[in-house]
Amino acid sequence: MKSKQLKKPKRVAVCLEMEWGHKRHLEAYAGVHKYADQAGWECVTTPSAARVLNPRSAFAPFDGILGRITEPLARAATEIKIPAVNIWLNSPAGNIASVLADFETSGKMAAQHLVGRGFRRFGYMGFLREKDARYQIQGFRKILKPLGFRFSSYRFPRTELGGEGLGWERFLEGLEQWVEAWEPPIGVLVGNDLYCRHLIETCRAKGLKVPQDVAIVGTSNEPAICSSPYPTLTSIDLDFELIGYRAAARLDELMNRKNSSATIEFSPPKGLIPRQSTDSLAADDPFVANALRFISENGHERIQVDEVVFSSGTNRRTLERKFRVSMGRSIAEEISRLRIERSKRLMMETDASFKSLAVDLGFRNADHFCKVFSRIEKITPSQYRRREKRKG
Repeated sequence: MKSKQLKKPKRVAVCLEMEWGHKRHLEAYAGVHKYADQAGWECVTTPSAARVLNPRSAFAPFDGILGRITEPLARAATEIKIPAVNIWLNSPAGNIASVLADFETSGKMAAQHLVGRGFRRFGYMGFLREKDARYQIQGFRKILKPLGFRFSSYRFPRTELGGEGLGWERFLEGLEQWVEAWEPPIGVLVGNDLYCRHLIETCRAKGLKVPQDVAIVGTSNEPAICSSPYPTLTSIDLDFELIGYRAAARLDELMNRKNSSATIEFSPPKGLIPRQSTDSLAADDPFVANALRFISENGHERIQVDEVVFSSGTNRRTLERKFRVSMGRSIAEEISRLRIERSKRLMMETDASFKSLAVDLGFRNADHFCKVFSRIEKITPSQYRRREKRKG
């Protein structure tokens, strides 16, 4: 009796510009391969459409294509009946199955975060004539408009800043004019982490402090850009690994002819990762604003309420009253709140002991830190760290 021949594995072309080193490409690549390993695919990372559609004779043709699908590639794939799934939001290709980052939800997340920090004036900085910026602005507006808040925006062409940066001076001039028109404090959403750094440099040149005068939320959570220099960047993680995985699952359906429709799916962000660039609260009252600035800049030290009062320019009774009206809590409670927020971030970013964290954050000792954390968060630091590590 003849033995059954093993079924040939599906052969998939992965079209991603890996050499760019962007997190969105590397994570998408990882997500695709996570699914491919489960499905038993043979994946080939290829740099161009020509190599996908005209493979060398020594290789078998592809069963499917996944990645940043251009218009010519989509058209050619349709002609030769190879299924394709696109993960590039700004692709001009139409009528193609796509799994895309949900930029609208990212805009909502940023707005909710900044409103929760007490900001009442807002800004958006992003690319001109790009879908990601358009969707992000929609989400930003959906949260702010019902609350009666407006925002100004600075939009610029992506193409002018690539290569030799022929539009660089024009970009900086426009950015400076936009910042000069602000009335701090202001919360700003930026459509790309890299441009947060350009914005911070401009703010410093204009005498504005981040996060005390300007709180900034970036997009993509690029590790190297977000982690240094000071301030570290609050950013929205779009979860491109999940996008890659879901795109591979969609391609599997197409290759097996289970679903041939050219649907568009939006994959949700992983979440907003808070860091130093939004590590403060906003207040219109100048005395409260001075106090918040002092707490933000010195919260890692063992500061006392009297020191905060001295920095504000008024007396303790007046400041306590204004603080209660503006922030809904006492000065001491705000010092503890800020320290706990920073501890939560450090517990996720490092493996530092609670003793070490207590010293770095201005607590008397580890026991004091654990008691304050448990009182505010209703959970112990150990439980919090275990829970959040499981989520990651």
